[in-house]
Amino acid sequence: MLPRPPSHLLPWRCLLLLLLTLTLACTSNGVSATAKAKHKAKAPAAAPKPAGFGYRLVSLVQRPNGGGLVGLLQVKRRSSTFGPDIPRLRLFVKHETKDRVRVQVTDAEKQRWEVPYDLLPREPSPPLGVATDGHGAPFTVGEYPGQDLVFTYGRDPFWFAVHRRSTRQPLFNTSGAPLVFKDQYLEVSTRLPGDAALYGLGENTQPGGIKLRPNDPYTLYTTDASAINLNTDLYGSHPVYVDLRNLAGRGVAHAVLLLNSNGMDVFYTGTSLTYKVIGGLLDFYFFAGPTPLAVVDQYTAMIGRPAPMPYWAFGFHQCRWGYHNLSVVEDVVENYRSAQIPLDVIWNDDDHMDARKDFTLSPVNYPRPKLLAFLDKIHKRGMKYIVLIDPGINVNDTYGVYQRGMQRDIFIKLDGQPYLAQVWPGPVYFPDFINPNGASWWIDEVRRFHELVPVDGLWIDMNEASNFCTGKCTIPTTHRCPDPTSKEPWLCCLDCKNITNTRWDEPPYKINASGKTARLGFNTIATSAVHYNGILEYNAHSLYGFSQAIATHKGLQSIQGKRPFILTRSTFIGSGAYAAHWTGDNKGTWEDLRYSISTMLNFGIFGMPMVGADICGFYPAKPPPLEELCSRWIELGAFYPFSRDHANFASARQELYQWESVARSARNALGMRYRMLPYLYTLNYQAHLTGAPVARPLFFSFPDFAPCYGVSNQFLLGAGVMVSPVLEQGASSVDAVFPPGTWYNLFDTSKAVVSTGSGAAVRLPAPLNEVNVHVHQGTVLPLQRGGTISRDARATPFTLVVAFPLGAADADAEGAVYVDDDERPAMVLTEGQATYARFHAAVRGGKEVTVRSDVAMGSYVMHKGLVIERITVLGLHGAGRDLAIRVDGADDDATAVAVATSRPYFLAADAQVMHRGEEDAVEGEKRGVTMEVGGLELPLGKSFTMTWNMHIEA
Repeated sequence: MLPRPPSHLLPWRCLLLLLLTLTLACTSNGVSATAKAKHKAKAPAAAPKPAGFGYRLVSLVQRPNGGGLVGLLQVKRRSSTFGPDIPRLRLFVKHETKDRVRVQVTDAEKQRWEVPYDLLPREPSPPLGVATDGHGAPFTVGEYPGQDLVFTYGRDPFWFAVHRRSTRQPLFNTSGAPLVFKDQYLEVSTRLPGDAALYGLGENTQPGGIKLRPNDPYTLYTTDASAINLNTDLYGSHPVYVDLRNLAGRGVAHAVLLLNSNGMDVFYTGTSLTYKVIGGLLDFYFFAGPTPLAVVDQYTAMIGRPAPMPYWAFGFHQCRWGYHNLSVVEDVVENYRSAQIPLDVIWNDDDHMDARKDFTLSPVNYPRPKLLAFLDKIHKRGMKYIVLIDPGINVNDTYGVYQRGMQRDIFIKLDGQPYLAQVWPGPVYFPDFINPNGASWWIDEVRRFHELVPVDGLWIDMNEASNFCTGKCTIPTTHRCPDPTSKEPWLCCLDCKNITNTRWDEPPYKINASGKTARLGFNTIATSAVHYNGILEYNAHSLYGFSQAIATHKGLQSIQGKRPFILTRSTFIGSGAYAAHWTGDNKGTWEDLRYSISTMLNFGIFGMPMVGADICGFYPAKPPPLEELCSRWIELGAFYPFSRDHANFASARQELYQWESVARSARNALGMRYRMLPYLYTLNYQAHLTGAPVARPLFFSFPDFAPCYGVSNQFLLGAGVMVSPVLEQGASSVDAVFPPGTWYNLFDTSKAVVSTGSGAAVRLPAPLNEVNVHVHQGTVLPLQRGGTISRDARATPFTLVVAFPLGAADADAEGAVYVDDDERPAMVLTEGQATYARFHAAVRGGKEVTVRSDVAMGSYVMHKGLVIERITVLGLHGAGRDLAIRVDGADDDATAVAVATSRPYFLAADAQVMHRGEEDAVEGEKRGVTMEVGGLELPLGKSFTMTWNMHIEA
């Protein structure tokens, strides 16, 4: 939830702001615009003073035993802009792995703030003084090579660069501008080729799509600014970007991370990128790639692999801020059931709370005995229940959570007292999750609440941290705060004054905070406030949600002994190892529908693959185009990794059953999602192992296909399933880009698109209740029958969809499925607790077809009795015959067939093909075959080999 007025008031605010801006522009220092116009000549503007003049390298040594390089830098010429230069800097360079090099620059004499190692574990850098302690041999050559990357440098002025060892392609080069390093201002720039495609640097809503646009603002500072604000620093801080370049037809990628939690502006011009950071140190990590998947693998290996999610988390979720009592929630669940729309998880915003206080229940609206009875009912069905908690703890002497927090002294402080703020319950203090006592207190409060209500997950919101007030505040004595009669509870009711007397609240360089160069403490914790051990909020601000997610994860895991599910709004580097994310407070508009794709794809790059937007929009649009929009949004949102409908209390009711047309779209799209659950869950497993995003930009699978580099209205699920949603009002078709190969419509596999890779779009029919989802050649896709609750859907038989190139004579396809009980905290392949089956299919000479599986740890699936009932093969000509099946462990062929089949049969059908090459698409041509081998009972837990021949009638 965001402390904002209703959206219909926003245009008036914008108008007033515009009028004020124009007035200020016309008058200055009491001189009117008319008077100014009399002056025909203007004095030339003074050139801005340079922020700094760079450094020179005075010494460089190579530490023994692979300890890297350590150097000493001396400032060349002093500058007072944004404060005095730090005179001596320590340089540290190390090839930490074969594909990762670290370059760190910090004060040579004083310890500077950096992201705490206990929050983000990583290799330590050398202690200060190493540059001058005489240990190590002088390093005099101009290059420091690793296996994949090479570090180079210049001495006077000092600059550094990183290039690829195999091709000497430059990846990062700072020689074009001086290095600036002051206490509260750090600046470094790199050159870039004009044809590089950049992605990342979030969190923000990017109207231009996933590819970064030159001259758009990129400010990183966690802020409770609604996602409807474009090109603005939002809830998360992720100072990492992926650079993809097409070199002679081959896509080559690398990534650059600046590990720094301080606020920063990043200026991208198209040929350069400049960081302007207001504290900390320069701690760069370069990841060699060379593929996008390899980049994310290397990145998440360093920051932490994405957390494993429970199976039910991939089901559909329903929430609304405004389920004012339990009977409303009960009605919602039953309506979904009656409408036969899948629903796994029902959520409460803060409606369940007593006066919006964390870890409480309203005795009137959510009485505990009735809530427990409701939870027992839905748990027996296989459904789950999740509630919201905010970090702000109500200042209330009768409130046990507050009392225990005060006793343990765990709140962030200003001037020696707990920092007072305001959010939904009124006056609050903010727990300090960096404080070990604060984290353990929070874990204990999670335990206490779980004993009160057996929730299945927690939703941590408002953790940027959000504050309705600004500055130093006191509880008023002249009026009530909060006012129970107020219709605008997001307005500050404390007595507050701005803090302007510290360099932390008013730093010398102003980042573009909140998209308007706001004070750093605007609607958040004052930046001069202090955490545990004297840590300034100025430095740790963007770590708040991250540290809360870690503590919440520990709390849930310790009490349940199960795999936790946590949804967080504020994120930082490494948050994906603990939580899922939703894209925040969007709006029910067609623009927000479109923007959601880019934000979702960015978070896959950031190492948070479990992500989605509020389906149908959180804020209401005026007037609401809701029915058609909601229909199209569920067609898209059914394929978000995290799929949830959520609305503001001011919005019209928008559960998917509210309109029959939306219900049809939901049954269709969510029906396919629930059939695809084994595939999505397997992607979750692969993400946990390698960081591979669940939802991916097209260039992840097709990095050589340059026309897809900017595609932001389509995306992939895994390597080979592509979603092409309708994003425009009134549209009955969609123009989709198809990378090279054959693509089959998953809803009707007799329809195919054959692309030669020209990059031209194909116009696809897209009636109101239909969404285009295609599977690519070379894929073996595991599906199940589906259902309305994931627990039931996952117990149904499997179908394997094998996609060959249309009319292929010789081709292969691969896929896999991972199955476990989803209760264990670890997602590890262990005998008796999980099974992993790889599938390989091949056709040779256009006739001989083989489908086989290679099963690891099959006993778990054998115990569950899961079987494959059907294999659907796409792209081959003719009819099948001469079926032979061999199942691992069967004594002879006859026994194998008896184990594997009941009544095997072949079915075949023509395919309707659309070709896309250099010419326009050719529609309606009948070629190729969709062929089915049915009547099977292949044990999923046994390796098998199935062969048959394709026969074409004369």
